[in-house]
Amino acid sequence: MDRTLLTFGLILVILLSAYGLFVGWRHRMQRQSGVAELPAAPDDLGEELFQPLTGLYVSTTVSGSWQDRIVASGLGRRAAATLHLARSGILIERIGEGEIFIPVDDLEAIGTAPGIAGKVMAMPDGILVLTWNLGGSRVDSGLRLDDLQEQAAWIAVAKQLVPATSSSPNPDGTSTDQNKTDGASA
Repeated sequence: MDRTLLTFGLILVILLSAYGLFVGWRHRMQRQSGVAELPAAPDDLGEELFQPLTGLYVSTTVSGSWQDRIVASGLGRRAAATLHLARSGILIERIGEGEIFIPVDDLEAIGTAPGIAGKVMAMPDGILVLTWNLGGSRVDSGLRLDDLQEQAAWIAVAKQLVPATSSSPNPDGTSTDQNKTDGASA
C-alpha cells in the first residue's frame, strides 16, 4: 500500500510539473504576442557567400538578455539547422520547424558567446550569435555549429555584410568586437 501511494504521488508530481511547464510556456507566448512576424525568405537568396553549415539552432532571445527566450513565432524551439549566407541575408533552415530569414538590412552584429537560453558552452566561441532587428526589436539568435573552424571562417565572410561600427554584448556582459575576423570574443 505504501509503495502504491508513493508511486501515485510521484506520478502526480510529474504531471503537475508538466502542466506548470505548459502553462508557463503559454503565458510567455501571450506576453510576447507583440513580437513581429518573421520576414519571409525570398524565393531566390542570390549568390551564396559561403557553403551551408550544419548545427543546432538553440534559441532567439531579447538582445543583451541572454536568458530571455522569445517563444513567439516558433523562435523558442531548438532544432537541427542548416545555415545559409547569401547577399540577401542569412537563412536558418530548421528541421521540423519554420525557417528563419534575416534580411541583410536587419542584420546588426555577428559574434560568438559562451551561451544563449537553452545552451551554455565551456568555450567562449561555442555559440554563434546573430544580432538583428525583428520588427523594431533587437534580438539575438544563437546556433551551435558542428565545425568551429568553419564557423570562424563563416563569421569572417558574414561580417562583411554588417556595418563597421556594430558591437553587441555577450551573455556574460562583455562586449564582442564585431569587426574581428577570427570569430573569437573579446
